[in-house]
Amino acid sequence: MGDVVSVPGCEFLRQVLPGFKKMQEIDFCVVNGENSAVGNGITPASLSHLLTSGADLVTGGNHSLRRNEIFETLDRPNAGLLRPANFHRSAPGGGTAILEKRGLRLGVANLMGSIYMDYAENPFDALDSVLEFFAAERAVCTLVDFHAEATSEKRAMGFYADGRCSALFGTHTHVQTADEQILPGGTAYITDVGMTGVKQSVLGVKTENATKKMRTGLPVRFDPADGPAMMNCVIVEIENTTGRAMNVERFCIE
Repeated sequence: MGDVVSVPGCEFLRQVLPGFKKMQEIDFCVVNGENSAVGNGITPASLSHLLTSGADLVTGGNHSLRRNEIFETLDRPNAGLLRPANFHRSAPGGGTAILEKRGLRLGVANLMGSIYMDYAENPFDALDSVLEFFAAERAVCTLVDFHAEATSEKRAMGFYADGRCSALFGTHTHVQTADEQILPGGTAYITDVGMTGVKQSVLGVKTENATKKMRTGLPVRFDPADGPAMMNCVIVEIENTTGRAMNVERFCIE
């Protein structure tokens, strides 16, 4: 599921996700929740909302550590929350998890890009380390949430990961791209999954707030937008014995 933005995104997710999972026969649901709290970041309350709405695991990005109250939760084993694995080693939490359900196993990793983003260790080197961890854990089916700004970096990471993980999906820009595909080596890819939040907004923020900031360069409070919401997501079907992606499809639920 694409980046969930504030209360409207959380509420819409709870409204539509359970039925969507049932209809599509979803085994595992991974949700990017780094903007799920009011004013961005993630809190224990917004994390709980996402998990009780149907997420099996919540991933993050550049706002993962924006709220101090989430630090203790990040350090708690099996909290259902990841932050980018290439954050500095002193950061709370971790960037990988193994999900297990009905005899199925899925390795999930969260990474952050380096172009136009806050400092993080090299994401390509971090991917190598993550995939070594999954191999040691015998996780054949693997998913990477690559939270990055530049489409070129996401695209390059997709090809760097091709054939070595089941799926690599981009998040962060909140606009769903139309390039979902299975790369030559068998890795499902999309540049950006999109957003779960108010449709008529700028990345989930009131349009007048974003416009004023861009026109004037002055400090502006970014208030969550109001109105009808949408849920952007991508479904990937993975062959359980080889880890190769068999099908990938994007959805926009309104």
